[in-house]
Amino acid sequence: MTRHPHRVRTLIAHEPPLLELLPDSAEQRGATQDIVDTYRSQGLGAAFAKFMANAGFEPGDEGPPPSANPEQDAADGARFLGHELLGTTTYVPDASALTGRSVVVGLGADSAKLLTADTSRALAELLGTETVEFPGGHGGWMSHPQKFAAVVRRELAP
Repeated sequence: MTRHPHRVRTLIAHEPPLLELLPDSAEQRGATQDIVDTYRSQGLGAAFAKFMANAGFEPGDEGPPPSANPEQDAADGARFLGHELLGTTTYVPDASALTGRSVVVGLGADSAKLLTADTSRALAELLGTETVEFPGGHGGWMSHPQKFAAVVRRELAP
């Protein structure tokens, strides 16, 4: 949106994991680095368990359901933990470029206990707006696809 503003009319940021916006960002950065280090030294399972705990999921919450392709799931997990997690969580949005633009900060109705609830509220505060409630939790588009889509359509309506 900031590089090509003429191409994006509305940005929907659903529970963006912008850990740098939190008061304990240094601690969160350390926890994220530990997750990545754990992935590199102990593998996907150990790292994902740390990730889920740090994100605020309860023990037993399994995350996204496995696909029919375990090799692809492993590759996706490796890409996420090995290449995407640090860059995503340490990103700091350009508030001046986004203020006054159509930015919807989505927050799942069932996400109150998650770290992304805090990051969503922090982004909304930074932009001088409120969060918009979406059905379900962090993956509400998977658990409530029709209701989630209805909120997206409402927010994208001119």
